[in-house]
Amino acid sequence: MFQINFRQTFLLLGMLVFVASCDTLELPEAGSIPDETPPKAAFSASASESDFLQYNFSNESISATDFAWDFGDGNTSTDRDPVHVYEEVGTYTVTLTASDKLNASDQITRDIVVEEPMSAFVPEIMNPGFDIEGDDSYRDGWRNGDLGGVIQITSSPVYEGEKAAKLPSAGDRIGYQAISVEPNTNYTISFYYTLKTDPAGSITVSVLAGEVSNPDDIAGATIASFTGEDQTSASTFTLGSIDFNSGDNSTVSIYFTNTAVEARIDSFAIDVS
Repeated sequence: MFQINFRQTFLLLGMLVFVASCDTLELPEAGSIPDETPPKAAFSASASESDFLQYNFSNESISATDFAWDFGDGNTSTDRDPVHVYEEVGTYTVTLTASDKLNASDQITRDIVVEEPMSAFVPEIMNPGFDIEGDDSYRDGWRNGDLGGVIQITSSPVYEGEKAAKLPSAGDRIGYQAISVEPNTNYTISFYYTLKTDPAGSITVSVLAGEVSNPDDIAGATIASFTGEDQTSASTFTLGSIDFNSGDNSTVSIYFTNTAVEARIDSFAIDVS
């Protein structure tokens, strides 16, 4: 008669349990090292060279198979190396959760500062203080074609350096110079002027869109202008400035002239504002 002892029965039951459990057992997937090295979340981020609002995220996590990104602006992603475009500048708290198939996870949080980069381009005004003798007797850079008579040059008074531009009281001379700028950028042009105390008069400095060769086009090309009327002292210079946006222009022109009274102007400068 066939008999099964207790030990055989126990082994048989164990085998049945193992076979049954194999139908539901989930094995770790590739990339998951659950026991020896659990997931470690890490990432780096950089702004796109073509669009400062676009950030490229590089996933540097280890021993992880799944990723959950929170970009700090209400948007999320499960991509390994996502690209995200922010709607506006600001500081955003970015969180990456890295996990494996055994539900082990790690999380890292970093602040991303989204800001518009400063332009490396600096506009240049040639001979800004009329101190370069050059080929045109200190007028280099300020010739004006058919817009008016050429500026005179004076040694006294000056704001700084050795020379300044002079406009006689007849008001028939002008200074003009085209300079390169970046489009859609805010700039400030500054300068120093002085007027004789009598008769009443003024000096006007304008920023023109592009290059202008016809006097009739000056008014229509004017982006912004400054009119100085300080006649307190003929020898004390007064600061003047013009704030403007270059718009669609890659070139703007500085244009200055006077009315009724002798004027002097010196020390032009341009800065991004």
